[in-house]
Amino acid sequence: MPFANHQELESCMLNCTLCHLRQDAIGPTSYNGSPDSPLAIVGEGPGGVEDEYGVPLVGPSGQLLDKALASVGITRDRVYTTNVIKCRPKNNRTPTVEEGVFCAGHWLDAEMAFVRPKIIIALGSVALKYLYGPDKRITKDRGQWFTTKYDIPAIATYHPAYLLRLTGKELVKAKWEVYYDLQAAVEKCREYAPAYDFKSAEPPDLLALYTPRRDSRKEGR
Repeated sequence: MPFANHQELESCMLNCTLCHLRQDAIGPTSYNGSPDSPLAIVGEGPGGVEDEYGVPLVGPSGQLLDKALASVGITRDRVYTTNVIKCRPKNNRTPTVEEGVFCAGHWLDAEMAFVRPKIIIALGSVALKYLYGPDKRITKDRGQWFTTKYDIPAIATYHPAYLLRLTGKELVKAKWEVYYDLQAAVEKCREYAPAYDFKSAEPPDLLALYTPRRDSRKEGR
């Protein structure tokens, strides 16, 4: 492993210039939450707010994720949240499979080697395709358990950005599906780590927590 510890890994990750995606982003994003958690959430890639703050899932999608996690007794500081893609693609487009393979091969693989979670939740198509296989589809494979390339059990569910695009009965149906997927992940995780506390008394204010990083990134543009 080329990094001495997780802190060194994060420092290198935040300074990455290995691919073209870096050209259109403020900078790479890192992770939030606890590297000691038995549960890891792997999303797709940063949006505009995440690009500003340098961490995954803190914008509207992240706030919806927080609500979904709260419904199954989780606060974000008690899980490890990261993305397949570390830099925001131009015009906020969906990252390609090839971009996911390149970026995650450098960074996500190293993160998982340090964190070694017991369970992974894959949010959305990009995460599912990287962790399971390029032919997998979130509409077909969500809610099903699979074994990742890290030999860690995982379950895929809809990315909260997808839920934000839905309305009416479709939204209600998708929200319940996400709830059951998250509930299944927590229940299985508790089999491996029964003593772990997934919920803090006070949910973290992630935007406030990472405001200094946002300000530093603005100054460095």
